Amino acid sequence: QVQLVESGGGLVRPGGSLRLSCAASGFDFSSYHMSWYRQDPGKERDLVARISRFGLEINYADSVKGRFTISRDNAMSTVYLQMNSLKPEDTAVYYCKAVHWWVARDYWGQGTHVTVSS
Repeated sequence: QVQLVESGGGLVRPGGSLRLSCAASGFDFSSYHMSWYRQDPGKERDLVARISRFGLEINYADSVKGRFTISRDNAMSTVYLQMNSLKPEDTAVYYCKAVHWWVARDYWGQGTHVTVSS
């Protein structure tokens, strides 16, 4: 059974930090590129950060460059998103996504809420 389980969301003050985790199971984690997306209610789901299967390629949305860091631990089948200097506009539901490096196959997690507010 394929599962992507996000954790680490919550309420944080502006300027604070959070670390999101996404634990994968039921598939070969190292065969998948991993991404974090976020979505506000009524808006589209936007890409935040992406890391290739072995971590050699990393990309960030312009809005989070210099503040967020994506990483992965293939031995633990987990991808992380370290979020620093958080802003109210970072408030959203954050989702992780797994995309197979070769075949057309992808999986989504259920999301974790992040609220940045004073």
